[in-house]
Amino acid sequence: MNKGMRRSDRLIQEKRHDVYQEKEKLPEPTLCTQCGVIFTNGRWTWGDPPKGANETVCPACRRMTDNLPAGYVEIRGQFFKEHEDEILNLARNIEKQERTERPLERIMAIIPESDHTLVTTTGVNIARRIGEAISRSYNGDFSFQYADGEKSIRVYWQRAQ
Repeated sequence: MNKGMRRSDRLIQEKRHDVYQEKEKLPEPTLCTQCGVIFTNGRWTWGDPPKGANETVCPACRRMTDNLPAGYVEIRGQFFKEHEDEILNLARNIEKQERTERPLERIMAIIPESDHTLVTTTGVNIARRIGEAISRSYNGDFSFQYADGEKSIRVYWQRAQ
């Protein structure tokens, strides 16, 4: 191969990006018009919106509108069927804790299926925390798998008895 020539048949890796992550820093303060969360001091927090705040729709509300979860928690097994209310209440309690510190981490939906229940979330952290809390409280088989460059996660928990 001639030194002056370069190969042009190499694969070019596209940079993966999260469409729900702001490309540029938002002006402060910015208020989400759907849920009321405020972007201030470089992060989203709960509080009273200041007068004259800019307005937008936060990433969590956009995910919910688009119905595009970042986290999927699949819960299955006979034990779950017998303790469904307790386990789902645990998931809701995790959401309450998570939302106080990370307002963008929310449960989107709890979807009962024939052989399992699927909990969808707006963030990867809350999905993993729900799975870890269920596993700590009830044992069983617990695993998780990140996908798409750690911008989405699938969490699995099951227990036969």
